[in-house]
Amino acid sequence: MGASNRRSASIEDYLRAIYGLEERGEAVTNTSLASRLAVSPSSASGMVTKLAQQGLVEHVPYRGIELTGDGRLLARSVLRRHRLIESYLVSELGYTWDEVHVEADLLEHVVSDLLVERIAAKLGNPVRDPHGDPIPAVDGSVEEVSTKLLEDLPAGAVGEIVRVWDTDPELLRYLSDRSIGLGERIEVLERQPFGGSIVVKVGQPPADTTHALGREIAQALSVSLR
Repeated sequence: MGASNRRSASIEDYLRAIYGLEERGEAVTNTSLASRLAVSPSSASGMVTKLAQQGLVEHVPYRGIELTGDGRLLARSVLRRHRLIESYLVSELGYTWDEVHVEADLLEHVVSDLLVERIAAKLGNPVRDPHGDPIPAVDGSVEEVSTKLLEDLPAGAVGEIVRVWDTDPELLRYLSDRSIGLGERIEVLERQPFGGSIVVKVGQPPADTTHALGREIAQALSVSLR
């Protein structure tokens, strides 16, 4: 999609937020959108009405707000810009994965399509960003990988960390400080009862380390099972 065909920054932000909620399998409502974008429910409701009038979203009975085909393509074009910018900042400018989200939020609306494609070429057309999020292709297609959230894994499960869903810089720094990152082997040792911690080993034996991870982190890590 050419830069001249882009929508306003606020429309792009809403489309990306709706896509993000759908990606996680969460219900998209005015309330969940307002929470994600830190706006009032009435502001969210007004924008959703505007998006529906433009044919970008629809209200589906009992399911909530969903992107239309056009809305999904637009959302993916924004995500392509956002995730390529994050990748470039880490790969070429020495940013850490906890620093890039806010920068990409600002830059995604102003970079030209030419610059985005030059970034993609420079990086070798990556399909994942620094958090493991899939980078949509130019045509809007996305490479799907079968994963499970750490929270849903039983004791004894072994896999590889392939995605970190949370953009909270503090959570990302917490993981970095403990060498819990993409590509690391992870093994579930124990699930403590009553919503307690999940005890895991991270890394390759014999250099692996044991961690007791709380629910917030267990919900943020996607694992590809071996």
